Amino acid sequence: MDGSMEENGPQAEQGSGAHLCRLEGSIRTLVGLLTSNQALLQLEAARCLHELSHSEQSTVAEACLPATSYLLTYLSGHSSDFIELCLYTLGNLIVESEAVRRQLLPQGIVPALAACIQSPHLTVLEALGYALSQLLQAKEAPEKIIPSVLGSPLPQHMLQLLQPGPKLNLGVAVEFAWCLHYIICSQVNNALLITHGALSTLGLLLLDLAGAVQRTEDAGLELLACPVLRCLSNLLTEAAVEAVGEQMQLRDERVVAALFILLQFFLQKQPSLLPEGLWLLNNLTANSPSFCTSLLSLDLIEPLLQLLSVSNVVSVLVGPLLPSLLDTLAFSDTEVVGQSLELLQLLFLYQPGAVQAFLQQSGLQALQRHEEVAQLQDRVRALQQTAQHG
Repeated sequence: MDGSMEENGPQAEQGSGAHLCRLEGSIRTLVGLLTSNQALLQLEAARCLHELSHSEQSTVAEACLPATSYLLTYLSGHSSDFIELCLYTLGNLIVESEAVRRQLLPQGIVPALAACIQSPHLTVLEALGYALSQLLQAKEAPEKIIPSVLGSPLPQHMLQLLQPGPKLNLGVAVEFAWCLHYIICSQVNNALLITHGALSTLGLLLLDLAGAVQRTEDAGLELLACPVLRCLSNLLTEAAVEAVGEQMQLRDERVVAALFILLQFFLQKQPSLLPEGLWLLNNLTANSPSFCTSLLSLDLIEPLLQLLSVSNVVSVLVGPLLPSLLDTLAFSDTEVVGQSLELLQLLFLYQPGAVQAFLQQSGLQALQRHEEVAQLQDRVRALQQTAQHG
């Protein structure tokens, strides 16, 4: 999202903003029009400032400093179009200039944004999400911005806007999912977000996305999937999450099944997002035997191994699998050993290079102890054949 508004026409030519700012009194004139009592003049002045805010030169953003306090004040106005314009302009100025951020913080930009999040207008909410995301990406955000954001009503309202259902708006959800991602990455107080139900909300949204990609070909769902996957992955690494299943308040199998639906969708439509989904799968299964069991009960090992050829991330995740499977061959439980034999066969099918590692790690010797077990004989012979002859 670039903070531009379609109805405002083409952006100013590169460099024209800097040229205008050098004209004596030009910004003062714009501020005068912005603070006039004529709504049309105010709107035109705001549009001019919006065009200026697209400049990538920090000098232009700093030249607009005198206007920022007025833009902030107008966020409490009544015109949704005007508020939207002010939000996008502030977002553009914030991202380019630390001086702008330094001025706006003590003037109350966080409370002003918190007030806007209760707007009934989707266009205002999307613009708010854009402005907030720019603020949260500032280098000083973890120390000077995010603590005050977490202390405001913003996080709870953001999570409400990410609740799946008929009221969920894709554009709004995308912006606030990225906002949540920047907050989580700061690690300022993720336990607070978990207390507010972040894991549960994001888990339900993951299920909703999986259902949506099965129902529609509409583009844009991947734009929401990416930050949602990142948020969940990062939250699951938190020490505060001791009982993932309970915190998510979801059945394990639903989460894992939804994730695999999204992985198949990414494979077809957006392969660059496969690592995001696999990273989440890794974090889901890292400390949860029940999630690992779900991979087996839902027959998801083969779909996972099918991704070997398209993702290095899968290869990294599968790397430790072979020694673990060889360890299970020492078990006396026939069912466990049988499952391991099937997994080894799949592994050899989708990663032929694993055969050599199997032989080097005395895999054939491990198979010999099960040659006389009636329930395992066929699978043992098949595996021996594959390992010895390919």
